[in-house]
Parts: sequence; structure tokens; C-alpha cells
Amino acid sequence: MSSILLVEDDPFLRETIRLSLEEHGVEVQEAANGEEAIDAIDHVVPRLVLLDLLMPKRDGYAVLSHIREKEMKFPVVILSNLSDYLDHEKCMKLGARDYFIKSDMDEEDLWVKIQKYL
Repeated sequence: MSSILLVEDDPFLRETIRLSLEEHGVEVQEAANGEEAIDAIDHVVPRLVLLDLLMPKRDGYAVLSHIREKEMKFPVVILSNLSDYLDHEKCMKLGARDYFIKSDMDEEDLWVKIQKYL
């Protein structure tokens, strides 16, 4: 079973994504903010991180920076409503592998996108 860390501050969206992933046989660990994400990553290395950018306590950019500083190699897929090219570019420079706009998100599209990283 593959393990994904889902980092999303919206409880409804986090649960919706978690349930969808579990239907595909994926073990999901959850974090509701950047601090929880960093703590989770430092304790159990996931196979993949699905990461929101705008969150309380520490944002997704801080999480990406932490992953990069620790030289961790698992893929990170951004889930955000920030659609500006500069946000996308900043995430890629910090090591994200992919960028998905939440407002355009369909559960099956998300599954297809992350499957290639598992």
C-alpha cells in the first residue's frame, strides 16, 4: 500500500480527497497546516505529498523549503487555487513535481495525475 501525506487546511476538501484516495487503496496521512506537515514528514517519510499552499501557521512554500533543506526525495504535488504563473514557477523551483488547480480538480483527474508518482 502506498502512503500519501495530504496537507490541506479545509476539512471538507481534505476528507473528500482522503476518501477518494482510500478508494484506490492508498494509505493517507493528514495534516491541517504547514507545521503539522513538517512534523509528519520529519517522523515518517511518505511516498508522496499532496500540498496546499495557503494554510495557517506555515504555508506550503515553507513546507517545500523544509523538504528541500532536508534533501528529501519524495515527490510533492501542489494542490492550490493560486493559478498565477509565478506561484507555479516558485513551487517548481522549490522542488514540486506537479501543480494542480483545486477549482479545476476532478477526483479521477487527481488520481491519474498522482498515480505516476506512486
